[in-house]
Amino acid sequence: MARFIVRSLISAVLTMLIVSAALFFFLEVGSGDVTVKILGIESTPEQRASYRTQLGLNAPAWQRYLDWLAGSDWRAERAVGLPLVTVRNESTDEAEWWAERDGELVRWTMRDGELYQLTRQADGSSVESPADVAWQEGENGASYFWGVDADNNAVMWMRGAGETVWVRTKAGFRKEGDGPREYIPLRKGLLRFDAGKSLQTGRPVSVTLWPRVRNTLILAGLAFLIVMPLAVFLGVIAGINEGTWIDRVISIGGLALTATPEFVTGIFLILIFGVWWRVFPAVAIFTSPNAIFEKPMLLVLPVMTLTAVELGYVARMTRASMVEVMEAPYIRTAAIKGMPRRRIVMRHALRNALLAPITIIMLHVNWLIGGVVVVEAIFGYPGLGSYIYSAAIFGDPNAVEAAAMLLVIIAVATRLIGDAAYMLLNPRIRYS
Repeated sequence: MARFIVRSLISAVLTMLIVSAALFFFLEVGSGDVTVKILGIESTPEQRASYRTQLGLNAPAWQRYLDWLAGSDWRAERAVGLPLVTVRNESTDEAEWWAERDGELVRWTMRDGELYQLTRQADGSSVESPADVAWQEGENGASYFWGVDADNNAVMWMRGAGETVWVRTKAGFRKEGDGPREYIPLRKGLLRFDAGKSLQTGRPVSVTLWPRVRNTLILAGLAFLIVMPLAVFLGVIAGINEGTWIDRVISIGGLALTATPEFVTGIFLILIFGVWWRVFPAVAIFTSPNAIFEKPMLLVLPVMTLTAVELGYVARMTRASMVEVMEAPYIRTAAIKGMPRRRIVMRHALRNALLAPITIIMLHVNWLIGGVVVVEAIFGYPGLGSYIYSAAIFGDPNAVEAAAMLLVIIAVATRLIGDAAYMLLNPRIRYS
């Protein structure tokens, strides 16, 4: 068993590395120029080129992949020559990057050709003063300085030769002439739970992703707790009553639910319970981040939709497995010996009958987590599925890859849980 677990973990790590590299490649090839989506079609080639530099998109693809996976702070520290640390901003609840020098946290900015230093205070504010730094001489004789700017980048300024950069504001585009020459967007990397900044929202992916993950986990968890025990129960009842009216009702009902797409089920539930009877909210409108706790009724129709879709499929699989087990010779032998039917079902048949449905249940955990895009879209539910959809349409590689890797981790974890369940249900199973 220990060898199996080790092999599974190694296989999981390799799988996640391959998936991450494949995702990055396909997003690089297929997403196009994301700066057009950020700045709009009215932007000029000069403005888009400036933004690509600011976002670090002009770096080689392999370098950006390593930065996304392992972080960019290690190479930024070599350029800056100072330790780089993150401090939580209490007002935004986002991490800020600072350079640590002589026990102080500092940043820099250039204005009117002069470099200024921003020193962080205990209350979170910063004090500006003329920068006392040592400029370095480049190969062409120009002086340059690497530091950390106010936008969480490690940047290189040139003395007396600031770059022209374009900055997008609410009033439009603003042209500035004291910009850095090079940019390294700072991030710790996915291995340290930092996937960088979302290009769509301009905020860290971790800040925007985790609330969506929480919402989907709550939705999928409730559906799982309802549908799986109920489906197994109905499947067992149908299996031990093969050919009776109970079996036919459960089988036909399960087939009808399985054959009905979730968007059809969702629309019917909205019409009946949300529009005609007005019992439950027709759409999940979140007026606050904790709306599902403040108004649990928002979850009723989405959970009912997921339950209806899953109930029939799992029940039919359990029923088929139960029918097969009930026809096994050892079950007939137990019945001939006079063992009570309830004991035969609960002690001998049920454990073996659950071997096949366990696989289906574990696979459907992945569907509940990552495949609820349609359900979330129908009800306007702000979960992981809608997050991935909007990020993919926009072409936001950081957000898509972080969410996709989370789904891979869930898939690997459910596979391991499924294998462990096999061991518990049938101790004769051994893995070499």
